[in-house]
Amino acid sequence: MNAKTIRVATDVGGTFTDLVCFETDKVTGESRIVTAKSDTTPPNFEQGVLNVLDKAGVDTKSIDFLAHGTTVVINALTERKGVKVGLITTEGFRDSLEIARGNRPDFFNLHYEKPAPLVPRYLRRELPGRFSYHGEETKPLDLSGLPEILDLFRGDGVQAIAVCFLHSYANPSHEQATIAEIKRLWPEIATVASHQITREWREYERTNTAVMSAYVQPTAERYLSRLNDGLQAKGFDGNLFIMQSNCGVDSLESVSKIPITMVESGPASGFWGAAELGKLIGERNVLALDIGGTTAKCSLIEDGKVKIMTDYWIERDRTSAGYPIMVPVVDLVEIGNGGGSIAWVDDFGKMHVGPKSAGAMPGPAAYGRGGTNATATDANLWLGRINRDYFCGGAVEADMAAAEKALSEVGSKLGVSADDVARGIVRIANNNMVNALKLVSLNRGFDPRDFTLVAFGGGGAMHAVALGVELGVKKVVIPAGASVFSAWGMMMSDLRRDYFVTKLADLKAGAAKAIEGLFAETETLALSQFREEGVDSSKVKFLRYGKFRYQNQEHTTEVLIDGAITDTRLSDIEAAFHETYEREYTYRLYAPVELVGIHLVASAEVGKLKMQEKPLGDAAASVARKGERSVDYALEGVHPAAIYDGEKLQPGMRFSGPAVIEDPGTTIVVHPGNRVEVDGFGNIHIHLKA
Repeated sequence: MNAKTIRVATDVGGTFTDLVCFETDKVTGESRIVTAKSDTTPPNFEQGVLNVLDKAGVDTKSIDFLAHGTTVVINALTERKGVKVGLITTEGFRDSLEIARGNRPDFFNLHYEKPAPLVPRYLRRELPGRFSYHGEETKPLDLSGLPEILDLFRGDGVQAIAVCFLHSYANPSHEQATIAEIKRLWPEIATVASHQITREWREYERTNTAVMSAYVQPTAERYLSRLNDGLQAKGFDGNLFIMQSNCGVDSLESVSKIPITMVESGPASGFWGAAELGKLIGERNVLALDIGGTTAKCSLIEDGKVKIMTDYWIERDRTSAGYPIMVPVVDLVEIGNGGGSIAWVDDFGKMHVGPKSAGAMPGPAAYGRGGTNATATDANLWLGRINRDYFCGGAVEADMAAAEKALSEVGSKLGVSADDVARGIVRIANNNMVNALKLVSLNRGFDPRDFTLVAFGGGGAMHAVALGVELGVKKVVIPAGASVFSAWGMMMSDLRRDYFVTKLADLKAGAAKAIEGLFAETETLALSQFREEGVDSSKVKFLRYGKFRYQNQEHTTEVLIDGAITDTRLSDIEAAFHETYEREYTYRLYAPVELVGIHLVASAEVGKLKMQEKPLGDAAASVARKGERSVDYALEGVHPAAIYDGEKLQPGMRFSGPAVIEDPGTTIVVHPGNRVEVDGFGNIHIHLKA
């Protein structure tokens, strides 16, 4: 019998694949933490996972709980590496996918073109049959033309079929019948119907979501199958859980059917981890920031709750409307700024940082792998913020000559020195990230001064203090194992499903029974699905949310509903909606309120990690000090900074900046005047100068 409980989480990022492993003694309860990073290995992403397990020395046969997050779905979408898809939809609506929405970001561009649909028109086919928005059949489904459609798809090399009928959110029976007949006539084809993914209205968004899920399904299914086979070949015989975009994990079997649900699995786990960390340290209001090699992502956590939305779009920017994906995704803002973000000069002599990244290969110039572009990492190295003699935890010898050359080439276009370019890169990157953090806070009615900034990822700790000062946050916290924090977040996640159901109801006396009935019906469905996977009903917990709006408005505001719904509670629910609406939009209306739908969260623990806090000691931080060097703080000038070994810092240690804390995965830049303390979980608390 194994004397230890071993929990492992792996996270495939754009540049690195991360691992965190907790080995807990079953008798004493003491834990040992192992972290590791290895290069991400496209297109065979599963190999990077197997590599990082080997690098960490984890005995795969002894793993009790394994969670996995990956970028394979978002990569397949953005790089257009999915499969050929055929779409079957309601008669007369084959062009809904191409008509899309009339709104466009590049409003004054007379030559604007909508993003091309992933299914060309000749592969968008129709079947007769119709439901009303109440779910009442107004025209029977006619499947007589389906064999001809499938013959067309076969002849054209279609590898996946999406089915989306009008108003199937209200009644999915036509979709169910069509999928069943497709499986009878063509058993090996990958299929997905819109009702399997979402029960919310909005025809274009549902259709596009079904198409995108079909587009990535064979690719994701092959990847997950190869990963599972590779793990089993190493002796793993447990359950593999896959991180979802809704901050929960799900079973391999479930995810393989609808892989679109893991479109943002990596960021979701990090933000869930930030919420759980905030609860542990008594900071329930958190601004979470994840800076990796390619991107920076941020999210706001209020009262320990991560906001989940279904209004999610990919490739949306100032010139393109992008594509909607109507699945539960953590509410986040993502920008192209990370350690590998490339500095470049436009035709007007203005320097930019990102969104293009040097990635892992060739990577920043200082990697010495042939990269010639100056990146944020090169700038931080040049300014002494990163230790050139301890680059990547000592695993890489910094090529400072290549970094200087790359910075100088940018400087020659601007007429400034390499030093000035490096400072400019750091300041521009910081400005970009501050703007992103404002989008999730100030723009939504939240004051950053009421929040604690939790920064993680390989680059989060490098920039966090400067960002915190700009935003005026209370404090900056760098988690223990910050560089692999997203993987840690997976271990704090529950088995989770989010159910969104559209149902219109005026919020007035007599409405409570119907709303309560809808919640009860959805809870029954959730319990049956969990039971099918061996999860006892007593372990399932529910959170209820209502999606409300003022009558005649278009979009909704979500409100948490605590407990059963009765007519006497409707006024309290309406008051909560008014308050939530006013905070986000700065005003409220004296108008009737209506329910548009429900959001039910069903979750169950499947091996969630229990953290143990160590007592605070009185050892001096000087025992962890390993030297001093000059550090350029970009805005605050050059200062002699004390250098601390992060692996030697113990709970209770305190010191002040200027300082730099180094561990193998990340570098924490502590600015002059900052006070630092280490808590009982090994997290670094940085109190900002007033």
